Amino acid sequence: MRIHSLPTQLVNQIAAGEVVERPSSVVKELVENCFDAGASQVVIDIEQGGARLIKIRDNGCGIVKEDLPLALSRHATSKIASLKDLEQVVSMGFRGEALPSISSVSRLTLISRISDADCAWKVNADGTEQNFDPQPDPHPQGTTVDVRDLFYNTPARRKFLKTEKTEFAHIETLIKRMALSRFDMGFTLSHNQKEILNLKPATTDSDQEQRIAGICGSAFIENSVKIDFAASGLQLTGWVGLPTFSRSQQDMQFFYVNGRLVRDKLVSHAVKQAYQDVLFHGRHPVFVLYLTLDPTLVDVNAHPAKLEVRFREGRLVHDFLFSALHRSLANLRPGHDNRPNVGWVSDSVTQQPESVSSPQTQAVFDANPNNVGWQNDSVTQQSKPNFDAKSTYSSRPPQQASLPLHVEEAIQAYASLYPKPEPMAQATEPTQAEARPLGHAIAHLHNIYILSETPNGIILVDAHAAHERVTYERLKQQYQNGAVPSQPLLLPIKITVSAAEADLAEDEHEFFRAMGFEINRSGPETIVLRSIPVLLGNADMETLIRDVLSDLCEHGMSQRIQEKSNEILAKAACHGSVRAHRRLTVDEMNALLRDMEQTERIGQCNHGRPTWVEFSTNDLDKFFLRGQ
Repeated sequence: MRIHSLPTQLVNQIAAGEVVERPSSVVKELVENCFDAGASQVVIDIEQGGARLIKIRDNGCGIVKEDLPLALSRHATSKIASLKDLEQVVSMGFRGEALPSISSVSRLTLISRISDADCAWKVNADGTEQNFDPQPDPHPQGTTVDVRDLFYNTPARRKFLKTEKTEFAHIETLIKRMALSRFDMGFTLSHNQKEILNLKPATTDSDQEQRIAGICGSAFIENSVKIDFAASGLQLTGWVGLPTFSRSQQDMQFFYVNGRLVRDKLVSHAVKQAYQDVLFHGRHPVFVLYLTLDPTLVDVNAHPAKLEVRFREGRLVHDFLFSALHRSLANLRPGHDNRPNVGWVSDSVTQQPESVSSPQTQAVFDANPNNVGWQNDSVTQQSKPNFDAKSTYSSRPPQQASLPLHVEEAIQAYASLYPKPEPMAQATEPTQAEARPLGHAIAHLHNIYILSETPNGIILVDAHAAHERVTYERLKQQYQNGAVPSQPLLLPIKITVSAAEADLAEDEHEFFRAMGFEINRSGPETIVLRSIPVLLGNADMETLIRDVLSDLCEHGMSQRIQEKSNEILAKAACHGSVRAHRRLTVDEMNALLRDMEQTERIGQCNHGRPTWVEFSTNDLDKFFLRGQ
């Protein structure tokens, strides 16, 4: 067959296959146009899940009469004019494909009016980009796009649509996600003439939290921390859920880049790393986060539907996100911010108390008897006892299984690097004026749980879980701050890799050496491993090095070595912590409470389980119907 040009309508239908997957795809493109038009209110009317009608009305700037035909033509837009504009896109839409693509697979009507026009103008489109005949219309300022009978002329596409209920569920989820990106706008969503959502503009912090609570549930706000972190020209704001407020699915994770909702592997990797040793296995964190950066540093033209982005400085963005989230989670402390304590919270949102802390600051307990939040106000640090990785809170060692040989050797190697801790100071019971966030111990229940009294209620602590986290964080800090113990291999390991990976191993020689590895290049596609950290003496070194190189190629950094090290350190901390069913004295319990107040991520043990819960005096009064 001879080469020939495709008909305009067919070209637009092919493009529609990329940007119009289902009714929610149409809604996304049209609502983003409302954003760019400067609208403060968007009204979305849906019928039959969007298959029969998608009608979107805004009060934005509108489109002049002469531009209406262009708005329905391919590659026509008011949002970019040159390559320079494309390199720093600040609008939501810019490709000029949405309206002609949608019109080619539906019956589309466009009505628009600018502020100083005598009337609105209406045009109908069928994807041919021809025969436009604007007609006057009494429409107020703004734009309405009426999309009827989606895929009526492409029946094969229509067969792929799901049930009306399923398609509308996709639309509702989309509008909720878009509403989280624009607090300054109001959203109204109706289905089959029934109002489903009515979100007013949220201008204050409390209004914004109310909108988030309405979309994500009130439990999300009650069990999240607001963050605002800036560095290197990047800013991260939003809310992150406490580690113990997690989900079985990744259905409550919202990430926006310059106001655009995106899915990005680099972002997912950074979040996963930040939560790596505080989440219960199989659980996923929840968050609503906003990353703001120079538009020239992010490419939003990487996907036809603009669902993915590319960062020019991927490693910088990854490290920034990891650092911001890691710090935010580590620096939470029992004390302020009027957040109720919540421990393990399942998908059904069963509440229990929870807390975490930071080693840099000493928290002050909030006067509100209902709540305990977090505070970073610095006050004088109190002295705290030192705990050896292999010691317990008593001179009587607990009965426990022996450690694997390589773990014992690793701990002995650390002992040779760091001075032996001073004997544990006996913590005296504090007076009322010296009350601490975790209170003072009054009993050891069933030889497992510490019962502590605070001015505002009582606290229960799982002694083993708490001491495990204390020991684990101390071992990690020693490992990261000291010289990593390394041992030469009797027989060096030769590893065959790609030429690019061999180049990377050579370029990152100092990185590997700092982590305790000695790697030399011996050929175009060969590297030789000569020394390894003592801590990882029993690990599969070849697989580990391959995974690290793969991570470095993909993300520009790797946490594989750190993860493997943490696994062993966590095991050592577990074996070296106070065991359940061993009686603790009051001094020993108070010493643990004080150490908890100085330890990062103390709200969870190494396996993600909560370490302590609180019951306020109000909670206790409710149990016994006092004041009712």
